[in-house]
Amino acid sequence: MKQILLTLCLLITFNISSQEKKKLFKDFFKYSTLYVSGDLKNSKENAPSYFVRTNPDGGLYDIPVVVDGTDYYEHDYRYGFGIRKIARFDYELKGKNYYDGTESNVSMTAPNSAIKGFEYVFHTEKERSRDDVFKNHRYFLKHSGKYHIVKIESRKQGKVNFDYKSAEIRAKLPIGKKFSLSAGAIYRTHERPYGYNPVEIWLNETNEDGYAVNPWYTLGFYYGYDDIYYTYEDDYTGETVSDWYWINEEGETVAYTDLQFRQTVFTDLMNRYNNEIWEDIDAFGVISPVVGFDYYHYKNNFWLHAYGSYLLPYHNYVKGDEAFSYHNRNNWGLGGLVEDAEKEQWEDYQTGVQFGWKLSKSIGVFFEGEYTKFWDSKIYNSSVGLNITLK
Repeated sequence: MKQILLTLCLLITFNISSQEKKKLFKDFFKYSTLYVSGDLKNSKENAPSYFVRTNPDGGLYDIPVVVDGTDYYEHDYRYGFGIRKIARFDYELKGKNYYDGTESNVSMTAPNSAIKGFEYVFHTEKERSRDDVFKNHRYFLKHSGKYHIVKIESRKQGKVNFDYKSAEIRAKLPIGKKFSLSAGAIYRTHERPYGYNPVEIWLNETNEDGYAVNPWYTLGFYYGYDDIYYTYEDDYTGETVSDWYWINEEGETVAYTDLQFRQTVFTDLMNRYNNEIWEDIDAFGVISPVVGFDYYHYKNNFWLHAYGSYLLPYHNYVKGDEAFSYHNRNNWGLGGLVEDAEKEQWEDYQTGVQFGWKLSKSIGVFFEGEYTKFWDSKIYNSSVGLNITLK
């Protein structure tokens, strides 16, 4: 992202005169808004949760110690700063008298913009949610002309583990004043190795005799847990029963049987193992051909904005280990990556509609919605309603 921005700056520097540079600088920042913002609110309050422990001065059947196991969190906060210059379409309302970095305009997803020229958002922030602290950002730069669209974006939202970068360039063909087609190429990143489940492969590894190389309980040993064999006589049947109880690195008992350990602690260890393996896999970068359309009609009493982008199934990875790419999402089996498996292409797309109709001075209907399908992620939002003004 930094290299792309640097290249654009160098091209501008070497190809325009000093007077043109001043004009470009002035036009670039004209109507932009600098802002600093923050918010403070109470964290989500959990329902009370209690459990009991055996009294250290007594036995199992003496009065136990009641322990408050409720999770309590400090207040949530968010603060950040940025600069933005994004034009609104005629049907879009500002919503607030100020900017705080949470705004999102249609021109940031639709191919076309409400104006020609540069639009941008450079926002960075820090937030705390339920005692977890995250650093977020959104960097967005777009240039629209009569026959072209160029867009660069980097977005990170730590709370939902979202980290995405993209850069695209398209040629645009206006058809009349309301409709246009576009075509070009887009570069996108993703971090998730789709279809790859490390712990499943690890648990299913077998030797020549067909026995498990990694019995499930050895994952506990790997993370510092230990099991201790014990026997006792059942008070009701008189039979001798044996099992293993589990302790952590501090010597604290975390489970009284293998089954209890497997149903509680082991689940967390599986997720921990997967996350550690996934973190060692570099992010992926893929280039795809893209086509799009944009239709915009606006009158005071009726407006329709429909737009969409379709990424053709000719995706080419230029970054990351392709063995873990989306091409092989269905090629991982219990024994690992299937040999000589064919790489699978796929289709991605994004579409949206903004519709409003004032049937009379007091009655209006509206519909707004967007749908995005990228890889296995499906993101959608919509709203529909009827407004009646009483006089």
